[in-house]
Order: sequence, then C-alpha cells, then structure tokens
Amino acid sequence: MKSIVCLFAGILLISCMSSGCATYDKGRLYDGLKQDYIDYQGNAVREGIIKDDIIKKLRAQLEEKDRELAAIRADKDQALTVTQEKDAQISTLEEARARLAASLEKELQEYKAKLEMTDRGLVLTFLAEVFFDSGKDVIKEESKDALKKVAVVLNNNVASSNVAVEGHTDSDPIKYSDWKSNWELSVARALAVVHYFVDEAAVTAQRLSGVGYGEYRPVASNETPEGKKKNRRVEIVILPSNLKKVK
Repeated sequence: MKSIVCLFAGILLISCMSSGCATYDKGRLYDGLKQDYIDYQGNAVREGIIKDDIIKKLRAQLEEKDRELAAIRADKDQALTVTQEKDAQISTLEEARARLAASLEKELQEYKAKLEMTDRGLVLTFLAEVFFDSGKDVIKEESKDALKKVAVVLNNNVASSNVAVEGHTDSDPIKYSDWKSNWELSVARALAVVHYFVDEAAVTAQRLSGVGYGEYRPVASNETPEGKKKNRRVEIVILPSNLKKVK
C-alpha cells in the first residue's frame, strides 16, 4: 500500500512540474518513482508466492485430515464387524449351551457334568469316573450315550467351531497301572474321547484336538477326596468359530 501511495504521489508531483508548480530534479524523481514501481511489483510477486505456499500447506493439511478421518471410519467399521461377529458367535454358543443342558439334564442334575460359558468358549466338564474306570483310558459302554448327545450338538449346532478335549487328573501318583505319569493318563483319556467323536459320531477330525494337563490345572484342593474327584475330569471346550487353538 505504501508503494502505491508513493507511486500516486510521484505522478502528482510530475503533474505539478509540468504545470510550473515548482522546480524539482526531474531525473531523480523519475528514478525514485521507477524504483517504487519495481518494489511494488516485487512485493506483489512475493505476496503471491506466500499466498500460494499457504494454500498448498492448508490443502496438504486438509488431505491429511481426510486420510485420518477415513482411517477412523475404517477402524470403526471393522470394530463394528468384529462386534457383530462376536455377538453371532455368542448367540450360537448360547444355543448350543441350551441344547446340551436339555440333552444332559440327568448328568447335570447329578453333578456328574457341568456346563458353563467362559472366556475360552463353552466348556462342558465331565467327572472322569463317568467315562473311565480308575487308571484306565477305555470309555465305558454305558457312558457313550452322553458323548453321543454331545456329538449331535457339535455336528448340528456348532459345526463351524473347533473343539478341544482336555484330560485332567488329581495329584495322586501312578501306582497300579503302566502309565509313566498322570500326564500320559490325562492325554490318553482326552484322545479316547477324540477318537470316539471321530470314529463313532462322525465329528470332523480337523475340528478336534486332544491335550492332557495331568494334575497341573486343578479346580479344587487335592487335600480332600471330594477335591480330588473334581480334579479328575474331562473338559470338552467348544471354541468360538474364529479361534483355532486353546489358549
């Protein structure tokens, strides 16, 4: 603005000189006006460059914000999808729980079995004595009916879920059998149940796993007979369909 004022002032002075208003050094005045005009042009160019630079920076910031918002929306959509999938899985497991509760009513009422929803999935726990004689890994014939009922639910209600069969024992050391330790016995019992599901109940083998924990994951004290009885168990864990392994 200052340059513009100087420029107009100079023009007025030239007018005055041409009309005899006063005597001035015309050459110096012209040079000054010329320099003011050059400075004005330079300032205009610089201001234009600065404005373009600011606009570019603002545009870059807006584009970055757009990317951040898009990422937030994508995360939100993914979280919503995961939540919906979890809700569907929980609903499926709850339906399986209801079916098992109805099928195994007798075993559950007699405290020979327990059914509960956990962080791992739907867990069906049988006392080992339901399926096995002491120190044995051969499933009793009279207990196969209970496993058959479980298999029906595995095949019809949770066909996309993997299933882990876990064997557990009390802490009493092996004395009257050929097992090296409780680990071997617990593994053998878990695998006996797995083989029943595959060989006699048509459960897909790829869905199943068998593992033995021996006495190392007790649910009660091994200091009492009642506690030992609870620790001698077989757990059938129906996993959510997105899980592949037991944690």
